[in-house]
Amino acid sequence: MFKALIVEKSEDGAISSGVQQLDDSQLPKEGDVTVAVDYSTVNYKDGLCLTGGGGLVRAYPHVPGIDFAGTVEQSDDARYKAGDKVVLTGWRVGEAWWGGYAQKARVKGDWLVPLPAGMTTRQAMAVGTAGFTAMLAVMALEDHGLTPKQGEILVTGAAGGVGSVATAILAKRGYSVAAVTGRPETADYLRSLGASRIVAREELNETVKRPLESENWAGCVDAVGGAMLARVLGQMKYGASVAAVGLAGGAALPATVIPFLLRGVNLLGIDSVMQPFANRERAWKRILSDLPMDKLEAISKTVALGDLPDLGSAILKGAVQGRIVVDVNK
Repeated sequence: MFKALIVEKSEDGAISSGVQQLDDSQLPKEGDVTVAVDYSTVNYKDGLCLTGGGGLVRAYPHVPGIDFAGTVEQSDDARYKAGDKVVLTGWRVGEAWWGGYAQKARVKGDWLVPLPAGMTTRQAMAVGTAGFTAMLAVMALEDHGLTPKQGEILVTGAAGGVGSVATAILAKRGYSVAAVTGRPETADYLRSLGASRIVAREELNETVKRPLESENWAGCVDAVGGAMLARVLGQMKYGASVAAVGLAGGAALPATVIPFLLRGVNLLGIDSVMQPFANRERAWKRILSDLPMDKLEAISKTVALGDLPDLGSAILKGAVQGRIVVDVNK
């Protein structure tokens, strides 16, 4: 028997959740690796799954948790054996497939990545999908030629999970980071991560009046999207890139092609789900070397499985700061 957070939907559409006891026979049968989960995290998608929003959950009852880290318990995949430490992000786990909010998970071996030597399972989930996505964004910017000498880097949604880790990674790599936040009380927090300047969200939330503005940013990690992304595109330096990772501001992009045609701006879409294995492994190894683990500890806190129902609505309201690690054994 093992504990799991189960989300259920009643006949009238009401969503409820709570910790239940399950047995191994209830795990997804299509998986080929069983993992004893140590930790998961709380992400924006988890908030949607916990509250029934976004249409992400395909069938109830459901176990959310879009990532997890733990130890292989049993494997029919030759690449993994009992005792191996592994991490999983993406592949719609916690949405279309039972996820990490349980003491056991049954998944496909193709979805796993070996935990880098020197990283603990808790550290891996303090990074989580948000940190993994932030690392992918930084890698994409640098693959397109970005260096610290080119100027200031903008990070939108900087107080959230992706933004926090992106700010810390960029600062450690020597970049000057301008962190965007709508909450003035997070300024000291963002400076502690290495932000050199704080930009009020209101400065970038204005309607785009001109397709091109002053060339302000050498690069950008955008975790918001929508109107803010449209405004940022017109402020990029010639040939600069924007790594876009989020849709919190909406999927519509009220922009023109002018920044792309006249300034050669690159819009790099970052999808943490369908990443090739080589890129996933590269990102996790880079995280170990490029993310200051002391700062990671400072921006993360641990909660128990039973705390999760109350956190769903909070994260959707933007009331969660930094990284929330879920200890599934508490």
